[in-house]
Amino acid sequence: MEISRSMAVAPWIAAVLLLSAVAGGLGFYLPGVAPSDFQKKDPLLVKVNKLTSTKTQLPYSYYSLPHCRPDSIVDSAENLGEVLRGDRIENSPYVFEMREPHMCQIVCKVTLNDKDAKDLKEKIEDEYRVNMILDNLPLVVPIKRLDQDTPTFYQHGFYIGAKGQATGKKDVKYYIHNHLSFLVRYHKDMQMDLARIVGFEVKSFSVKHEYEGQWSGNKTRLSTCDPHARRSVVNSDAPQEVEANKDIIFTYDVDFQASEVKWASRWDTYLLMADDQIHWFSIVNSLMIVLFLSGMVAMIMLRTLYRDISKYNQLETQEEAQEETGWKLVHGDVFRPPANSDLLCVYVGTGVQFFGMLLVTMIFAVLGFLSPSNRGGLMTAMLLLWVFMGLFAGYSSARLYKMFKGTEWKKITLRTAFTFPGIVFAIFFVLNALIWGEKSSGAVPFTTMFALVLLWFGISVPLVFVGSYLGFKKPAVEDPVKTNKIPRQIPEQAWYMNPIFSILIGGILPFGAVFIELFFILTSIWLHQFYYIFGFLFLVFLILIVTCAEITIVLCYFQLCSEDYLWWWRSYLTSGSSALYLFLYATFYFFTKLDITKPVSGILYFGYMLIASYAFFVLTGTIGFYACFWFTRLIYSSVKID
Repeated sequence: MEISRSMAVAPWIAAVLLLSAVAGGLGFYLPGVAPSDFQKKDPLLVKVNKLTSTKTQLPYSYYSLPHCRPDSIVDSAENLGEVLRGDRIENSPYVFEMREPHMCQIVCKVTLNDKDAKDLKEKIEDEYRVNMILDNLPLVVPIKRLDQDTPTFYQHGFYIGAKGQATGKKDVKYYIHNHLSFLVRYHKDMQMDLARIVGFEVKSFSVKHEYEGQWSGNKTRLSTCDPHARRSVVNSDAPQEVEANKDIIFTYDVDFQASEVKWASRWDTYLLMADDQIHWFSIVNSLMIVLFLSGMVAMIMLRTLYRDISKYNQLETQEEAQEETGWKLVHGDVFRPPANSDLLCVYVGTGVQFFGMLLVTMIFAVLGFLSPSNRGGLMTAMLLLWVFMGLFAGYSSARLYKMFKGTEWKKITLRTAFTFPGIVFAIFFVLNALIWGEKSSGAVPFTTMFALVLLWFGISVPLVFVGSYLGFKKPAVEDPVKTNKIPRQIPEQAWYMNPIFSILIGGILPFGAVFIELFFILTSIWLHQFYYIFGFLFLVFLILIVTCAEITIVLCYFQLCSEDYLWWWRSYLTSGSSALYLFLYATFYFFTKLDITKPVSGILYFGYMLIASYAFFVLTGTIGFYACFWFTRLIYSSVKID
């Protein structure tokens, strides 16, 4: 992340304006997506998506279980982000007619074998949900809340079934939800006889259906529900138990209800689930940290530094200068290239790449271009932007490398192009192998894996080379002061200036600025809820930039004052250590908020959070480095050196 500019006031004004624009229109729809108009009796095709569970985090295809199937199963075209998320969107046997209610419609009859019964019981035990889509709207289950002002909240998808205990027995019984009562909400055009779908809800029931006479497919007369009723009427007292060699009859109702909600606002139900007050509390909490740090930086810059520079510039002789202590004494060593300078160049370049990707993604999201209606759009955008930001990664690493008097620019380019993506890809490959071993639809297919490698080698690597070539071609950055040939001895440091201690302390405040918003992001990822409060996220992102920059500058100043000039790596690690707290918080979240029981699911969680923490380390470390780089160049160019 480029840092010095973020300390100006302009980004804050821009963020507040963007937030105010977004706050009133969180349902802003993806530009370029046209609404679908339906006349009466027009067919409405329901699509099915993956089965999901917050207990296992392993998605499965809808037809991996003995559900009713259409004559032929057709996969919907999916973007890269959808495939990586494990989405598998297919057609279904559920076909409605617009504004034509139907009660007690038979879909099919399924006879379970031993394997089917076992699979169903396992999925019910793991609390899997069925996800469906109608006119690009996901299916939700309305759940009444008695203890809050909001009367209803919505759960994505319905549970496959439920489990209960047989009366007087210890055996656990499993019941399948085989009767679905759909409600389609529509907004009607007053001038024309057209309607647009604005809601798709369901209530699920377990019903042991009975029928009279012989089974004759969809025309069979069921004695357990009335097809002529105006509302869903289910007469069976017994739920449908999951047992081998037993028949299950799948049925559904569909009702239509006019709604005042307009098509452009139909996503509001899904997006306004979070309490805005919590986010404002998070923002205020983070702003207090920023104000505290800004006060310290202002005090250092305006009082201490101004006084120091004035005093140093008034010294008349070299002898007087030698008697002084403090940060000026190390001017001959402060720009000495650090140990492992090549690796620092690589990580700084990668951090710039990551910062560019996040910034552009967030701007697109705030402006509404990454609406949830465009499933997988967010992940696709992030991947493509990461690839194209390789240009800036190569440029940044090469500029720094040349400043350190490096000559082998191709070597540093290759390391920039392969170090971070290579480590992430290796972890991802192992995790994908585990998912594949579980036969989950979340396993990335070989063709998609090949596409990812092609993006990496075919676009990202060449762009890193182009950026490096341009960066290395430019003249090297000149140091404001000369570096001595013999390194100065660093005096013994106070306990609180111990590198490990100061690095760990430096990571607490950046993490503290984002941890409340982090809770909602983790909930979105692992509890399958929509996250669309990008206005708040953009503000928190700006706060993170400023916090990382300021805490690094403060600690860097203290370090230089104690005559320790080894600031290069410490500036990177100071704010980068916030990634350690992120991983610790993710561990706390795992044990307190998630109910994951399978070892594979636990490995997946910690594997993906390790990747996220690694990326956060690269991002925050680069912010801290550039802030410190700007600060040291500023103060040492302000004093007269004889």
